[in-house]
Amino acid sequence: MTIGEAVRLRILELCESENISVNKLSTLSGVTQSTVNNIISGRNHSTTVSTIQKLCDGLGITIETFFHSPLFRGLEQEIH
Repeated sequence: MTIGEAVRLRILELCESENISVNKLSTLSGVTQSTVNNIISGRNHSTTVSTIQKLCDGLGITIETFFHSPLFRGLEQEIH
């Protein structure tokens, strides 16, 4: 799994656990709906840390909580 895939899955997981839609997360976090949709659809493979921080703020969690998931263990090395 790549970091982009892990971020995408983690956002979906957190939205489900908080019972909010991805569109609601966009509103809560101040991240544009197109940006969130690009992350979720897999079109955005390199989400910035500042965008993840905004999403965390919208979810009411810390960035540490965001990355504290088995999804982020054993990720593939990405060489570009």
